[in-house]
Amino acid sequence: MTLFASLRIVVIFASMLILFLVATPLVARPLAPVDASAGAEGAVLSRSDVPASAIVIGFVGGFVRHDNARHIPVQLAQRMQRTLAKGTYVRVFENRHRKQAYKAIVNLLDSNHDGVLSAEEKAHARIVLFGHSWGAAAAVLLAHDLEREHIPVLLTVQVDSVAKFWQNDSVIPANVTEAVNFYQTHGLIHGRAQITAADPARTEILGNYLVDYRKTPVDCGGGSWFDHLAPSHAQSECDPQLWSWIGEMVRQRLAPPTNTASVSPQP
Repeated sequence: MTLFASLRIVVIFASMLILFLVATPLVARPLAPVDASAGAEGAVLSRSDVPASAIVIGFVGGFVRHDNARHIPVQLAQRMQRTLAKGTYVRVFENRHRKQAYKAIVNLLDSNHDGVLSAEEKAHARIVLFGHSWGAAAAVLLAHDLEREHIPVLLTVQVDSVAKFWQNDSVIPANVTEAVNFYQTHGLIHGRAQITAADPARTEILGNYLVDYRKTPVDCGGGSWFDHLAPSHAQSECDPQLWSWIGEMVRQRLAPPTNTASVSPQP
């Protein structure tokens, strides 16, 4: 084994270890009220026995559990379930459970329960995907999975997106109407700086927004030693203003047609 290969393995291992540490802080953040029922692979925040008027799927980063309400992406999903239109299906998954998320979407769209999605059922899809870190990459990969079945996606949101070594989170597939990317560039772990559309005629990239937490730091509620290894990446996950913008973007995309004036984020 060459020296270069050995160093690469060490860097890979260190990156995964740091992601695990950042995902499991020693100092707890404020715990939001939990109104979700926990599943084996995702927290269901709405009933699955009624037709969904819209579908919102989120992915948490690192090794965060889908039902860990100390993390703002999970809190955002809970708030969206309370504020979005009745019938909106909101579910949070761990980033390694993309296939389960795909199955959940297909089951929801199959309104006649015949096991096959018709062109009409696909056309009625109103789907938003979001995620942080590894979860942001999972959201893009899920969009690609849906593209293969010709299922449209309204919006994808990536926050400090980190792809695993065999993944590509930079190209947004043509079945996505809008996509937005937030990233920071400091520390050992930082997100993808640019996303592009596979077909710019079909997908609008709302922006690749740089957020500099060295200039505007966010208090994540703790000062653990590993925060110094990837502080900006951790702050991108606990930035209340950023996630509030994201929640507003989702709300507007899922609002009735008479109230759909699009608002782009202004970090």
